[in-house]
Amino acid sequence: MAEIKPLRAWRYNYELASKIEQLTSPLFDVVTEKQRKALYQNEFNSIHLSVPLGPHPSSHACQLLENWKKDGVIVQDSLPAIYVYYQYFKLAGSAKEFCRKGFISNIRIYNWEEKVILRHENTIPKSVNDRIEILEKTQLNVSPTHGLYTDTLHSLEPYMDEAISHPLYECEDYQGVRDVLGVIHDAHVIQKFIDLIANKKIILADGHHRYEGSLIYKEKCQHENPEHTGKEGYNFHLMYLTNTESDDLRILPTHRLIHGLKNFNPSEIEEKLKIDFEVREIEDETTLNEIIVGKKWAFGILFKNKALKIKLKPTAFETLKWNFPEIVKELDLTVLHYFIIEKVLGIAGKDQRRSENISFDRSFSDCLSKVEKQEAEMAIITQEISIEDVKRVCDSGYTMPQKSTYFYPKVICGFLFSSIKEDEFQSPAYSRF
Repeated sequence: MAEIKPLRAWRYNYELASKIEQLTSPLFDVVTEKQRKALYQNEFNSIHLSVPLGPHPSSHACQLLENWKKDGVIVQDSLPAIYVYYQYFKLAGSAKEFCRKGFISNIRIYNWEEKVILRHENTIPKSVNDRIEILEKTQLNVSPTHGLYTDTLHSLEPYMDEAISHPLYECEDYQGVRDVLGVIHDAHVIQKFIDLIANKKIILADGHHRYEGSLIYKEKCQHENPEHTGKEGYNFHLMYLTNTESDDLRILPTHRLIHGLKNFNPSEIEEKLKIDFEVREIEDETTLNEIIVGKKWAFGILFKNKALKIKLKPTAFETLKWNFPEIVKELDLTVLHYFIIEKVLGIAGKDQRRSENISFDRSFSDCLSKVEKQEAEMAIITQEISIEDVKRVCDSGYTMPQKSTYFYPKVICGFLFSSIKEDEFQSPAYSRF
């Protein structure tokens, strides 16, 4: 099953790290243009490595990284370690504080066919290529992807709780989440982490593009290296691992925005929806996301001057023609992409991943605003999916429609970096790892 390995992380020097909140940044695929502009003002912010500037951004990131190492902006830890990462957060409308507990390590890269690391979403090729270029130039994992393991006994949590009680960093991020990083150096304890994960399959929760970029790069290096052993740095990837059995795992819905369709006509779309859906107009559009909660195959439709609650007719489901196993067919998002985006809007399933007419937003209020301002012609409001659905789809060997899940909160970039350069990746002789 999955092999993990402690790492000697590169981290900001002591003086800079005293203001770590000024150095962290959102992940490359969620950072907004406004956030980027603000973060670029700090010459040492991690955004310069994750979303580099310039006509040749990957080359720029490579040169900047070398300068940072040479000037001591970042320094490599001397001992291999497991890094414990806790995120404390609240959800809108609730006073309860959650704490998502996890740890960061290197993990061996596996092909999808090996069924050790399981994906539940497809990737967008352009984003994968972008990640490969940066990885190849910098030889650095700038931020961890997010993986899920299952341990009903919660065997590792006591060790993580102990480590987090003496944090390296603590700050509040752009999401309003309190991020805390601790470290485990004890070789005996690290071995417990290695042994437990060695019996597990890992579900890739977040970071499909970064992981696939690492996978493609690893295959390229392996092909070009006649002395490949499997121990080289390019065989490993940085991952944040959390337990599916904890009650702090939250998956928020991701809504669909439609824009740029030719001859867009809300009245015609409503009539087409009535073929397969029960359709009801909602007077107060601000309640639409609440009205559909808990109702199978129910969605909200937002037009500029109208809001609809729609629910698939039971008899219509039998007409779903996509060749998927039943567990994938029955997902709300499969129903959405087939009956609404393909049948009603005319965007074929095979074209949806690359369609410029579809964008995504997890904020219901943003969807309301964008439709009202006519930045989008239509919004399709969805519900969150369960971790049990994610597990079942992964077990089936199939994937969900793109942007099916939004695991919350997102990890942040800047607490640590992981090098795959051989002289920086390999453990020193004095380490048992």
